[in-house]
Amino acid sequence: MSEGSRPGKFQLIYFPVILILLVLGADQGLKFWVKTNMYIGQEFSILGNWFRFHFTENEGMAFGLTIGGDYGKLILSSFRIVALIGLVYYFVYLLRNTTRPGLVIAISLILSGALGNIIDSTFYGLWFNSSYNQLATFLPEGEGYATLMHGRVVDMLYFPVFEGYFPEWFPAWGGEYFIFFRPVFNIADAAITVGVLMIIIFQQRYFAEEDDEDLSAESDADAYDQAAQEAAGA
Repeated sequence: MSEGSRPGKFQLIYFPVILILLVLGADQGLKFWVKTNMYIGQEFSILGNWFRFHFTENEGMAFGLTIGGDYGKLILSSFRIVALIGLVYYFVYLLRNTTRPGLVIAISLILSGALGNIIDSTFYGLWFNSSYNQLATFLPEGEGYATLMHGRVVDMLYFPVFEGYFPEWFPAWGGEYFIFFRPVFNIADAAITVGVLMIIIFQQRYFAEEDDEDLSAESDADAYDQAAQEAAGA
């Protein structure tokens, strides 16, 4: 890739940082609003019946998946922090070395989503009191609802696009009631999902071309060395 075709400094450095701040700000802003204006289980419609705000909290991973027990929660929170450190390292590496703005944007989305949920699980237990049957208070008098790294992730985006019953001939779930899409999630979950899908869909563009450039650079270096040796022998 010629120097003139490389993405500009704003595109490769400042834009990803701004994107991370925007996603993180939207995620945390919405979570703060939900925590202080809704109680767990409360729900209201945004666009008909297929897009609702439904306040719930989960102990574990994205889309309501969980790992039980205090030790499970501690392990999950610790794993998230370690994974975040790895993502930050890779993000900085990409800013310094890659010419693939799409890959940088994908990692930026994953990084911002991971950071958003880590803030919940690490600090929300200290920052808020319980949301069960009441509106939570930010920095309440006394203690919050949990200790450090034992907070719950706030979810509120609910898209039950359609619902019904599986036909009787359907394997395993025949005749059972279903809702699509059942999981309740947040902006951080959505950012992670979009970033991962970008990498899956465009992986050949993000990685194969970069490998080809590395091989081309190595071939050029080998050719240069060979030419130098021949010149020396002459």
